[in-house]
Amino acid sequence: MSNGDVHEHYKEVAADYDKHWNYRPGYVEWMSARLTEALSLSTTDRMADVGCGTGLFAREIARTVKPEQPILCIDPSRAMLHAMGDPPPSGLTPIPALAEDIAEAPTALPYEELDAVWLKESVHHLADPGRTLAGLARRLSPGGRLLVVMLPKTIEYPLFASALRHFEELQPDPKDIADHLTAAGLDTRITHVQHELRIGRDRYLEMVRGRYMSLLSDFDDTALEAGIEEMRAAHPEEELAFPDRFAFIIGVRRNAHVTAARGCAT
Repeated sequence: MSNGDVHEHYKEVAADYDKHWNYRPGYVEWMSARLTEALSLSTTDRMADVGCGTGLFAREIARTVKPEQPILCIDPSRAMLHAMGDPPPSGLTPIPALAEDIAEAPTALPYEELDAVWLKESVHHLADPGRTLAGLARRLSPGGRLLVVMLPKTIEYPLFASALRHFEELQPDPKDIADHLTAAGLDTRITHVQHELRIGRDRYLEMVRGRYMSLLSDFDDTALEAGIEEMRAAHPEEELAFPDRFAFIIGVRRNAHVTAARGCAT
């Protein structure tokens, strides 16, 4: 999907985006807690959510961590950022920009350095992930953390067959993303988290019809309706249950020059 198509997709889904992601009670709280744990977030951290959408997870992190400085919510879609509210929720600062703008251009940010940056399910939109992630790594403070959260190469969602195949064609390999972070000079590791999704079949079909995943925008209305009928036939049960598994790839900027500075001071 091109950048233009991505922007159009999120412009169309912005109004209903939060509804799509709140399909499982407690999901936003659960994922936000995993982000907080993986990044070891503290109140003094200067944070950025790159590809934040409507700020669902940043909003919850701001509520629980209570950072002293607002979380930067960076997204190229003004429609998504507008859906955050006007004014935006307390503790969040929306910034309309591409990840590439932040990584590669001298885009002014409120903070000279960032202590914690995360990209949740947005890395697949990067045209050159290695270059962009390296640029984001350069914005980290000594000891700063960069977290990429993404689905694995294959998923067990009850989607129609051609959508699952298309997902596998588009989805980067988490190992490749880890290699990019390592090449950027970060100490990198991969972990996985998983939970079980349970959702009414009819509600999930409506989410698919609403193209809640960006890859579904590559199917026209006719193909999408055919896919929904395929799903309906394959899943007569009223409630769908399936695993939702995520790769957490975290890179930490080495603290060597801080150690050296302390050594000189002593």
